[in-house]
Amino acid sequence: MRSRASRKGSVLITCTIFLVVFMALAVGVASMSGSSLQIANNQHQANQAFASAESGLEVVRYWLSRVRMPSSTPVAEYLPTVILNVRSDLKANSISNVIFNSDGSIPPVAVEPITGQSFSGHISLDPCDPTVLRLYVTGSSRQAARTIRVEYTIEPYHFPIFNYGMATKGPLELQYNPRFLAATEGWEADIYVESPNDLIAVDIGKNATLAGDIDIGNPQAGISCGGALNLGGEVHMVAEEDQPEFPVPDVQRFRQYATGPVIGPGSDLSGSSMTLPNAVIAAGTNPTFAGNVTIQGILYIEAPNRVTFERNTSVQGMIVAEGDVGNPGTNQINFGDPAYPSTPSNFASGPYPAGAQFDALRSEVGSCILAPGFAVSFWKNFSAINGVIAASGLRFDNNASATVLGTLINYSEQSTVVTRNINMTFDRAAMVEIPAGFDLLRVLIYKPKSYSIVL
Repeated sequence: MRSRASRKGSVLITCTIFLVVFMALAVGVASMSGSSLQIANNQHQANQAFASAESGLEVVRYWLSRVRMPSSTPVAEYLPTVILNVRSDLKANSISNVIFNSDGSIPPVAVEPITGQSFSGHISLDPCDPTVLRLYVTGSSRQAARTIRVEYTIEPYHFPIFNYGMATKGPLELQYNPRFLAATEGWEADIYVESPNDLIAVDIGKNATLAGDIDIGNPQAGISCGGALNLGGEVHMVAEEDQPEFPVPDVQRFRQYATGPVIGPGSDLSGSSMTLPNAVIAAGTNPTFAGNVTIQGILYIEAPNRVTFERNTSVQGMIVAEGDVGNPGTNQINFGDPAYPSTPSNFASGPYPAGAQFDALRSEVGSCILAPGFAVSFWKNFSAINGVIAASGLRFDNNASATVLGTLINYSEQSTVVTRNINMTFDRAAMVEIPAGFDLLRVLIYKPKSYSIVL
């Protein structure tokens, strides 16, 4: 009896032990399940926080990419100017949920209110390099947060107009048999014609050879061809939002370099040759240079003026002229005189000459003629254009063959005329990215390699 009773007690103890073990296992499994669930939830929140940071980065990058500030902005004013620029842009576009505070902070912006996702941020300048802007964007999802850091450099703005060999607001008239060739690749001879008021954007009188693309701004305009068009590229209609701006150079800044002789109404211009180092042509002079002229450094032309170079002109530097953009009036610069077709004449431009008086100019490169308020005409031959020509009216006449190391820009809505058998070879592979006079703006350039996750 005692043996049977003791066995009953041992069974009870064994069952109790198993019960405790199973209960412990159950608690452990439940605890592990809860921990796994918490880990999964934490990871989910972290992923949502990172997604919020990425979303915030894209939002802020968009608005920073639209910043344009004058190149004259002092370095100490870079950050306030960037903030003011973005604020004005947000207001103009009725964006009220994204705010840039004056200290560079960006208060939380809701990404998904239901899940509690948001982002905040901060912009500041690198204390060691004020041309570097740092952006921190923190994404949040309940208790989780992730921060992304990127950098921008503050650099001069490259205007898209310089992606073309020729850009004209008015139509392009190609008379006789002109050829626009490319030194290396077809894109060097690309053409942009805005033609806002003329349905014939490109009027080809006879035959023409064009190595690049033709981009047209007016969606209703087209091409008229009286002969054969040999087009190396394609014709594109450019949407309004993609049409390039026609930047106007700052010509006044070059006046400081014109410290040489002043050509006025009483100047004797009848000699067979003349050299003009850093010279000025006074307003209202309307000179005609009867002999060969060598321009060294800067030739600064005041408005109003009508300037004619009857014979050979060699430009070792730049010609800069005042005047209102798109409205030249009587302002003209003529190379050659159409009234004397038999008079030999040639235009060629090149780099600055040797001499200390030109040292201050040596960083001013990439431009040949900056005359946004003048009509510029080449009535005779031209053999080399060493940089950008920007004028309100362009005409190229006679049987010239020239290499062009820049963009030809016409601000006038009157036609750009290229007549007779002119050959232009556009060599822009090594063109100066920001030509002299066009360092007008500063922009923020995103540096993808700077991307890093801080937290």
